[in-house]
Amino acid sequence: MKTSKREDYPSLEKEMKPKIDLEEIARLLKLIEEKNLTIFELEIEGFKIKISKEPKIKAPGPLNTWVPQSALNNTVSPSPVMEEKPQPEPQENLHYITSPIVGTFYRAPDPTSPPFVEVGDVVKKGQTLCIIEAMKLMNEIESDIDGIIREILVENGKPVEYGQRLFSIQPIS
Repeated sequence: MKTSKREDYPSLEKEMKPKIDLEEIARLLKLIEEKNLTIFELEIEGFKIKISKEPKIKAPGPLNTWVPQSALNNTVSPSPVMEEKPQPEPQENLHYITSPIVGTFYRAPDPTSPPFVEVGDVVKKGQTLCIIEAMKLMNEIESDIDGIIREILVENGKPVEYGQRLFSIQPIS
């Protein structure tokens, strides 16, 4: 830890006035940063200031860990890797409603209410299809076309990504 006293910087005391202003504090902070000090104290005519900061700590490198020989001899089967479900291939006659935000997908306005829509329901443009919760805000997702719900592509309560398909709708001409 590096510390400093006023005597180490005599020119600073001559430049400062008895009453310190924000510009002088800014100069002090710049000086402390330049000299890479962790603690700085100054007292002039009854005015006292103490500035301290945490030293920058570098992330530790890899740790050497002792492993018992018996653990090295045991074979471990690999754990199953979670694979993302691929998006279904778009069908020519289907329209997809996608998530405009990252959040949590909900089919109903609350846990005791029925879902907004079911597979086979006829929907109108502007009709609410689901809610996506993002940062404690409930965002209603509406249909942008008239059509029939052919598939609901996300499970209730599951996280969704921006641009992820939520519903497939067969347009009504």
